[in-house]
Amino acid sequence: MLTVALPKGRIAEETLEIFRKIFKTPFLFEDRKLIMQEGDFKFLMVRNQDIPVYVMNGAADIGVVGLDVLEEHKPDVLRLLDLKIGKCRVCVGVKEGEELDYNVSELKVATKMANISRNYFSAKATPLKIIKLYGSIELAPLVGLSDVIVDVVETGATMKKNGLKVAETIMHSSAHLIANKNSFIIKKDEIISLYEKIKTRI
Repeated sequence: MLTVALPKGRIAEETLEIFRKIFKTPFLFEDRKLIMQEGDFKFLMVRNQDIPVYVMNGAADIGVVGLDVLEEHKPDVLRLLDLKIGKCRVCVGVKEGEELDYNVSELKVATKMANISRNYFSAKATPLKIIKLYGSIELAPLVGLSDVIVDVVETGATMKKNGLKVAETIMHSSAHLIANKNSFIIKKDEIISLYEKIKTRI
């Protein structure tokens, strides 16, 4: 039995679609249920940010999570495969009509990705103040809470609607298959078998 942690939302659906094609079974979560069992698999529905925690601590053998989350938290897991789904970018956003100013004495950055932001701006030798937010990040520059934001962007539409624009792209992200290190030893055959099947489908 392999336990698979999936992020809620679109990536979960796209991942389950890959599993459906491979195993020819429905793989459907019943309404509001967080656990589904089908054949040799148990699926857990988890918040994106929490996936590495489940996998790292062995509550799940494998998981599907965005590269941005892996780069932000650097969890001690094996990165097996880029699934090429859930594609997005981590971008710096500024107010429309403004430019990113590296000459300020301190750049105030609103984001939930503190480590990615810190690494990016420190490489440019820019003094930084991180303002940690978990939602409605686009609001921060509009009300003077921050100079810029660092956030995940799919199309850029949300930024645009809120009077912001993408100033720079920090990194490209997509969903990755990760594994618990112990599980990879104990259940190596099952994990490698699944890995090979998924690899031929993407």
